[in-house]
Amino acid sequence: MKRSMKASQRLTLVGAALAAAAVFGGPAYATNGMNLEGYGARAHAMGGAAAAYDVGNSALMNNPATLSYMPGKARLGAGFRMLGPNVDLDYNGVKNESGGDAYYMPSMSYIRKYNNLTYGLGVFAQGGMGTEYGASSSLFQSGTSMFGVAGRALSGQEIRSELSVGRAMAPIVYQVNPNLSIGATLDLVWMGLDLQMDVDGSTFAKMMAGNGGTVAMSSNLATTIGGLTAGSYAAFGATDINYGRFDFTDGSDFTGEADGVGAGFKVGMSYKVNPKLTIGAAYHSKTAMQDLETTKASVSFAAVPATMGGAVVPMTLSGKMEVQDFEWPQKLVVGAAYQATDKLLLVGDLSVTDWSNTMKNFKMKFTADDSTSNNYSTSMGIATADFRGETMEVSMTQEWDDQTVLHLGAEYKINDAWSVRGGASFSDNPIPDTYVNALFPATIQHHYTAGVGYKFNDLHNISFAAAYAPKSKATQPSGMEISHSQFNWSLSYSYLFK
Repeated sequence: MKRSMKASQRLTLVGAALAAAAVFGGPAYATNGMNLEGYGARAHAMGGAAAAYDVGNSALMNNPATLSYMPGKARLGAGFRMLGPNVDLDYNGVKNESGGDAYYMPSMSYIRKYNNLTYGLGVFAQGGMGTEYGASSSLFQSGTSMFGVAGRALSGQEIRSELSVGRAMAPIVYQVNPNLSIGATLDLVWMGLDLQMDVDGSTFAKMMAGNGGTVAMSSNLATTIGGLTAGSYAAFGATDINYGRFDFTDGSDFTGEADGVGAGFKVGMSYKVNPKLTIGAAYHSKTAMQDLETTKASVSFAAVPATMGGAVVPMTLSGKMEVQDFEWPQKLVVGAAYQATDKLLLVGDLSVTDWSNTMKNFKMKFTADDSTSNNYSTSMGIATADFRGETMEVSMTQEWDDQTVLHLGAEYKINDAWSVRGGASFSDNPIPDTYVNALFPATIQHHYTAGVGYKFNDLHNISFAAAYAPKSKATQPSGMEISHSQFNWSLSYSYLFK
């Protein structure tokens, strides 16, 4: 009876911890595309390689088959990660630095083994993107209007983005024989997105013409705004448009205003070729997500109407925003672990992420709500300026390439307590310069990693890892240069139930 109560209390605490991690999972940001460069401090320190050895409960995010290597009956894991991006913009000698330079992400997991079967639950941050340029950014103060007038003022409001992606995963792993294990996870995936973005009139006009994206509007919006590109000013009396703005944010560090949930899965295998060599492979499915939605969005335009003496008139519509068809891509990883000596472990993975299938376009659909403030026909006396129920669909070209990443690492056991680790990962930048966006600069290519592990005893284990990503550069067609480097660290703790 006493043992039963302890187990019940333990499971209650585990459940509470997992719930807290789900609520406060926080955003994660771009390293390998939008994936983190490593999951779990042991693997993180060894270049992110994780397909063919015991990486702890972080196998949930890597190869679930390796959970069978857990030495005890159960394992409780907790992690904390800091990602420190450094993003700089340079345009004609004018520089701007993103204020988003430190993001924190906890993780929690509990894995249990019964005979040849291993199962459990875990919550981890997956990845994402984000930048913060503030409301006083010199590079976002002015742009070119729809009809080519340079130096036109933009909104002067906050410019930022924040995409967060998390997963709650339930694994099932079966050890077929002493050498072969197979496993899978069923994943609940959630995403949240904040976006505060100005698009100058010239860029918006190009998108309306199918250059760099597309814009489709329902009748009144098309008449009022779309007519400008054809030189028909009668509907709104406008002579130009300075900018368009998309704005939805909840102001939270842990969630996004536009959000949605979905599902995915992973399958993996691990095989011990001989006492020294183990190989592993895993497939991560493409997600099946809801559209990310919010009813608290706004779309604004700054028009210059001839009927008002040329004064800039912001037109702001409130309504619903849907970020459509946004999915996390499928990924394939193969790897090996070689126990060179009793003290030295060598590991390596090769992974391919199918960004080209999911990051072709970034699509949003805005629908103006029934607020009286969306009826501009009253204030301007123009019948076609009643925008209630009107829609706008915007697609911005991304055209990401698939990304291949080579992960290499090593671990050396100094003694029974201490281990030192090091590694690196090498990849290509998946974003073509033609379409790189200062709000989504997922351009990092290489990481150099190191870390330590300390085993207090057979039950308690702690690991620390740090990673440096050298500066990568991309140049937009406009001439803006985007530089991106990172310093990241992670901390993992596990308690083993014997």
